[in-house]
Amino acid sequence: MNLGNPISKGNTAEIYRFDNKIVKLLKEYLPYTESLYEAKKQEFAYSCGLDVPKIHEITEFNGRQAIVMEYIKGQTVGELILNNMELAERYFNIFANAQMNMHNIVVESGLLESMSEKLKRQIISGRILNEFQKSEILKRLDSMNFESRLCHGDYHPFNLILNNDKVTIIDWVDSSAGDIRADVYRSYLLISQSSLELAELYLGAYCQKSKLSREEVFQWAPIIVGARLSENVSSENIGRLKKIINEYVY
Repeated sequence: MNLGNPISKGNTAEIYRFDNKIVKLLKEYLPYTESLYEAKKQEFAYSCGLDVPKIHEITEFNGRQAIVMEYIKGQTVGELILNNMELAERYFNIFANAQMNMHNIVVESGLLESMSEKLKRQIISGRILNEFQKSEILKRLDSMNFESRLCHGDYHPFNLILNNDKVTIIDWVDSSAGDIRADVYRSYLLISQSSLELAELYLGAYCQKSKLSREEVFQWAPIIVGARLSENVSSENIGRLKKIINEYVY
């Protein structure tokens, strides 16, 4: 079966539109359980009543794991902002509202991967941080107290599709049960990779609506950045991340 050309590509998968559905074709190096693991996370978010693409099936195409899901019409918030920068504040309000709606969901123990365990695993496995930095960051992580809420883990404007009044969150592979402040800082970090001005606009919108302070969110900075350094993302500026670490760990 020929899926045609992908409509987007990421570090772990290519995305195709086929037969009015979305086919997420995972890279060959991923564990054979990865498609089921990701699909279960998305199905959990769907079961919580969020606007999330419905999973149709988990299958294989040409020997590669594939997740077939509902196709969502519309444009990503990222595309809308890039094409209408004068409306960025409006779109970031929509973006923050959708994230807050997700963060209102309390996750009972065992229903979803623990954010703390995931972050700990990433920090320990990273090759850029030295052992002292890892130790200090892990101490910070262990000291954090929070109620486990549904966190996306990769919540950026290109993972939110807007179609009239409907807002759909996609790409749930990094979701976990964790601290909303950590999820907000992760979003800030991802947006600031392209534009610090837009990142500040987003953070201002979320903090104003949630009553969280900037200081509360930035407590998570060295932890989230330490985990980010383990991801080997080609588009990320490693020097930028190391500089943030050095502001907190010295």
